[in-house]
Amino acid sequence: MAPVEKAKKVAKSAKKGKKHPVNSYLKGGILRYSKAQMYKRRALYRLKDKKSPVVEKVKVPIKKVKKIGGPKNGGERTVYLKKSKATYPTKTFVKKRPSKANFSEHKRNTRRNLTPGTVLILLAGRHQGKRVVLLKVLASGLLLVTGPFALNSCPLRRVSQRYVIGTSSKVDLGAFKVPEHLNDTYFRRLKAKKDKKSGEADIFAAKKERFVPNEQRKKDQKEVD
Repeated sequence: MAPVEKAKKVAKSAKKGKKHPVNSYLKGGILRYSKAQMYKRRALYRLKDKKSPVVEKVKVPIKKVKKIGGPKNGGERTVYLKKSKATYPTKTFVKKRPSKANFSEHKRNTRRNLTPGTVLILLAGRHQGKRVVLLKVLASGLLLVTGPFALNSCPLRRVSQRYVIGTSSKVDLGAFKVPEHLNDTYFRRLKAKKDKKSGEADIFAAKKERFVPNEQRKKDQKEVD
């Protein structure tokens, strides 16, 4: 369309009462007039208030001349009134971490089918493939199981639920309650202290100590069986 015809069309539409936008978009979403051009076209500078009176700020001195005694010290020295910090913290405020984040205090979850009296199949260890009876779930999340020892020679021991398959068969425990002293500390083995004073000859003479159940362990096994 020729520019003359375009101007006539705009004039006709102006007579009819149609409003044209002062600023329109070109191709690519770019405005025809910039922000500064529109400020000038609309004469917005007329609406601007008169300049407010400028209040001069009183300059506060940042340095101070300090007198220094001694014949070879120059007599005086310029010192800053506010000294800048030598080091700055990386964070403005460091929050305190909760103290209950220890792994031993985490909540333990066991599978639904692992209830007291359930017959389990061991998948690993010395007694792999044997069927045992679940007595209770300890505070550490480990399962306290027994053979009983009289049937398949599997004693009281702790097993992780990962190495266990729960079966549908169950043993009715009735009014039986597991003694309270059968907990995680009961199964903890004490390590033998090594003598640092002993020579190199004792290294070859030392042998691995085999675990031997004490009388208390044997008594508890009979009670549970």
